[in-house]
Amino acid sequence: MTNKMWGGRFASGPSEIMEEINASIGFDRNLYAQDIRGSIAHANMLAKQGVISGDDAAAIIEGLTAIKDEIESGEFAFSRTLEDIHLNIEARLKERIGDAAGRLHTARSRNDQVATDFRLYMRDTVEHITAQIGGLQKALANQAERYAATVMPGFTHLQTAQPVTFGHHCLAYVEMLSRDRGRFEDARARFNESPLGAAALAGTSFPIDREATASALGFDRPIANSLDAVSSRDFVLEVLAASAICATHLSRLAEEIVIWCSAEFSFVRLSDKFTTGSSIMPQKRNPDAAELVRAKVGRIAGALNALMIVMKGLPLAYSKDMQEDKEQTFDALNTLSLMLAAMTGMIEDLDVNAEKMRLAASRGYSTATDLADWLVRALNMPFRDAHHVTGAIVKAAETRGITLDALELAEMQKIEPRINAEVFSVLSVENSVASRRSFGGTAPENVIAETRKWLKRLEPDS
Repeated sequence: MTNKMWGGRFASGPSEIMEEINASIGFDRNLYAQDIRGSIAHANMLAKQGVISGDDAAAIIEGLTAIKDEIESGEFAFSRTLEDIHLNIEARLKERIGDAAGRLHTARSRNDQVATDFRLYMRDTVEHITAQIGGLQKALANQAERYAATVMPGFTHLQTAQPVTFGHHCLAYVEMLSRDRGRFEDARARFNESPLGAAALAGTSFPIDREATASALGFDRPIANSLDAVSSRDFVLEVLAASAICATHLSRLAEEIVIWCSAEFSFVRLSDKFTTGSSIMPQKRNPDAAELVRAKVGRIAGALNALMIVMKGLPLAYSKDMQEDKEQTFDALNTLSLMLAAMTGMIEDLDVNAEKMRLAASRGYSTATDLADWLVRALNMPFRDAHHVTGAIVKAAETRGITLDALELAEMQKIEPRINAEVFSVLSVENSVASRRSFGGTAPENVIAETRKWLKRLEPDS
């Protein structure tokens, strides 16, 4: 049968295929709380402006409140015939309060209604995600404090480069996540404007008060242009872009956890909470939580790409294409939230093998740069010459199969006669990291100072 909510223009109902492609209630029911909040603000405003009576507004608000309870208790029967969350709620409202329900849609359209709902949903979700990011930052900062002096190899090209500390490594992700958090907060500040009252695309002739509804819903202001209000989805794109970047950072950390958990590295161990076994190999402990975090970034990046493609060719104002803005966005934001929860749990769960890390850091001639720097400082040698001399000394140690600090002084002096016993003060991995006291460097004293700053900054999030 025809949809009675909009069917006056149509003599018959849609085909089954049309109903299938058109219905969005399967996913936009997620907006029920925001839809009801927006409708209550709209009803209050209409009554205050004299557009509808106070009695009708009171009945509408009472009915909407009861419907919210029905949805949350699981008693509400959603109908695909009614297409979306807006018409489902409005139809149920009419069942509950009669003709007064029909006055609710005065001076608004589903176009500004859904845009309002979606902004409210995105705002709620962004606030939740930024809090989760803060929780992960705190977990990393706690580990950084605990392992501020734990030496590990720093890598470039996944080859041993210079010694760093595990605490310093953790703080690198705290910094990345801080920028992620800033992107979400910036996006929220930009999109916190109300579309409500823009109606279908041109505004309305009713004497509405858009400032009042914007204020009631916690928006900073109404959107200034009615066309823009109903047709823009850049706020979703911006949040999805921030989500994709954040998910990429989580994926990089997950990849490192996978590597560190391997038998070849054995830098860290995850407990049974975040690992699984093998159906055939009883010795296996697989870091599946980290692997899934690493994989899920594809869903989020895919959602961003999909919505960009949807929006790229749309003329103003609203088009039904925009119905495709929600399902993948809901999935992407739920996925990011799960990734953040899983990563926070893994970081808190990590058991660090400090001795294995130190042993790995001492291999691969990781203090070669410290030797070159010493040659510059102690012998006033140009760095390029020092680089060449150090390379020759590394080759000598490599030929003998020993570390730099195990090479005899006489062997070094064959390459550069001015080298003296003081050189051994810079060749241990502990001395190497301790010397990196420049701002942002890996020295344990730096790590402790930065950790304390971060923990103090993150304390309100606890």
